[in-house]
Amino acid sequence: MRIVSICPSNTEILYYLGLGDCVVGLDDHSDWPPEWQHLPRVGPDLSIDMDKVEALQPDLVIASLSVPGMEKNVDALVERKLPHLVLNPTRLSQIPEDIRLVGRATGFEERAERLAREFTAKLEAFRQATAQVAERPRLYWEWWPNPIYTPGRDNWLTDVSELAGARNIFADVPTDNVKATRDMVLEREPDHICVVWCGIELKRIKPAMITERPEWREMPAIKKGQVHLLEEGLFCRPSPRILDGLAQLIGLIHPELSHAIYPADLS
Repeated sequence: MRIVSICPSNTEILYYLGLGDCVVGLDDHSDWPPEWQHLPRVGPDLSIDMDKVEALQPDLVIASLSVPGMEKNVDALVERKLPHLVLNPTRLSQIPEDIRLVGRATGFEERAERLAREFTAKLEAFRQATAQVAERPRLYWEWWPNPIYTPGRDNWLTDVSELAGARNIFADVPTDNVKATRDMVLEREPDHICVVWCGIELKRIKPAMITERPEWREMPAIKKGQVHLLEEGLFCRPSPRILDGLAQLIGLIHPELSHAIYPADLS
């Protein structure tokens, strides 16, 4: 089977399912796993070159709607009559079903079921580890700085926040993605700022880009020095790797629980 993935989270699901021998092409932003970086590229996930996809003669293209703007990729796949599967998870609880969906489409149902169950079990283990946390800090997640975008209620990072023994400060907004302002963030007084700029390498982000915003000088997170520059690949992609991000987050905001957090990698 010849599979092309046009979204990083899809690529990661394929990797965890052990489908490396089937994957023949990736989008430009699929930077993990390291051993797949030699594969042909078909363009950025928001601007996929469908001529390159078609040239790879795929039996299946794994597409996504996890980022606004990806709809045109799906339209192009339909127009060209390329066999495809579209994933669109918004919550952590939907990731196991996506794993099962890919498993059914590729003939790896048994492996997918095992991976999905293991993912769910590890989420529950994290939930139990933080269940007795009395003080749940307020987290502000920043997807993008200008204009500010941050996850709302219907987003997996709200789930990640809760499992980590914390609260997303925009969890009351009934959407998956909130266009906010600096004043809106300031009013909600976050205890921690979690910077996960999508598509931006961590080495290009400096703490001063956050701490020197004049409106935020008196913000609790900044006064306490609790600004975290995080690897977006561990938080912004609805794939099994998000377990590693969750373990990292708990270690940051509840270091006293570090002894209860085991390695999150799935086998």
